[in-house]
Amino acid sequence: MAMARGVQNLLRKRGIYRNFHSWKISGNQQEVPPCTIDGIHVFRCPDRLGIVAKLSDCIASRGGNIQCIDVFVPAKKNVFYSRSEFVFDPARWPRALMDDDFRGLSEMFNAEKSIVRVPDQDPKFKIAVLASKQDHCLAEVLHGWQDGKLPVDVNCVISNHERTPNTHVIRFLERNSIPYYCLPTTPGNKREDEILELVAGSDFLVLARYMQIFSGRFLECYGKDIINIHHGLLPSFKGGNPSKQAFDAGVKLIGATSHFVTEELDAGPIIEQMVERVSHRDTLQSFVQKSENLEKQCLMKAIRSYCELRVLCYEGAKTVVF
Repeated sequence: MAMARGVQNLLRKRGIYRNFHSWKISGNQQEVPPCTIDGIHVFRCPDRLGIVAKLSDCIASRGGNIQCIDVFVPAKKNVFYSRSEFVFDPARWPRALMDDDFRGLSEMFNAEKSIVRVPDQDPKFKIAVLASKQDHCLAEVLHGWQDGKLPVDVNCVISNHERTPNTHVIRFLERNSIPYYCLPTTPGNKREDEILELVAGSDFLVLARYMQIFSGRFLECYGKDIINIHHGLLPSFKGGNPSKQAFDAGVKLIGATSHFVTEELDAGPIIEQMVERVSHRDTLQSFVQKSENLEKQCLMKAIRSYCELRVLCYEGAKTVVF
């Protein structure tokens, strides 16, 4: 104790020591920086002067700051597309007020689409996944959800083929309490009414190699987007075992396409495409593995792009993907 008092006296003489309770912050105190979070806004409206300026002013007037903005105005078309990423302080710009502000902007420019999303505040997208026999795309989506690579919640998995209880997919679904429904189909019964009931609470559907064609009635009744994936061997190699057909034909380029589902088979607006070269050194096994890897990657990229509001339909059959 005596030694401690001696040290204190020495520090006092040198003007260093202060009693803990006597410390004061002198000078200008820095304000605590606001707690900012990310927002996304997409816009489609008739093109006219001043849209970007008004959009920037809308965000800046609430203390927000645009981090990046992508704009597309097609040549000789009176239409404007944009996607903005911004940061803002939710204390200064509450979510309800943000919706009102962007609604006013939408009315000002007669927007056909104006969507705002705050990933940290808004619920994750709820999806239902449909698959047939093959598991590679289904497993990729499930693991992407588990690893946090996809901002979604999986409501259920639906298949038209039974899976035995001890398979990897079934064990995964059971561990994570994700319902699995097996609805075997026939040419005369696609089980569409039952599927509609199961997917009623979803925000969009993912077809992870679901080898069935939905009717126009199903698409109309569901009324939301459906994302599909298929190999890039169409239309040359149709029917059963297209990979072997393409391998036997000696193709040098394979691919995968992810697109929105429409009534016309595999002809909906394209979201993502990927390609890879193959050669004479590939075996049928490596050929198939490369094809399946492309399908998995392409589907995951399409889902992420969709959830990040990067995809806008353009001229009916096309998409703008920012």
